[in-house]
Amino acid sequence: MKLITPSAALIITVMIYGCTTSSNQTVTIPLNATPQNLGQIANTTLAIQGNETAFSFFISGVPNGTLRPLNLYTFINKGSCERPGPVAYAMNDRINTDLMSVGGWTYSRSAPVAMSELFSGGYSVVVRTTPADGNVDIFCGDIKQ
Repeated sequence: MKLITPSAALIITVMIYGCTTSSNQTVTIPLNATPQNLGQIANTTLAIQGNETAFSFFISGVPNGTLRPLNLYTFINKGSCERPGPVAYAMNDRINTDLMSVGGWTYSRSAPVAMSELFSGGYSVVVRTTPADGNVDIFCGDIKQ
């Protein structure tokens, strides 16, 4: 049995460390259903996109009676879900979603703020139905690592 040389072990360690600490870091945040959308699940994955933050959402369901095709508004608020503050960033240049074959919806948005800024101060992400569907907050998640 041949052992790995110390230099090969060092190279492998550096490669693994580089992969785990790259600038393409992603963080997944669970989104909690509001009382108007009980029993549903959702999450969003944040990724660094230059000086912006990219958000990829998965939504399992919405309140009964919500119109199709599903359109959703998405906001980053100052404060937490428990103590919401004003809207800091609205991500509503597009409001469409994609229906998944396994059930649920996905969609992507971006915010003009660095991910490090979002994690440095108290922010939350809110998913809301359109005014035609009652303008109801259906999911919320605190942005924290």
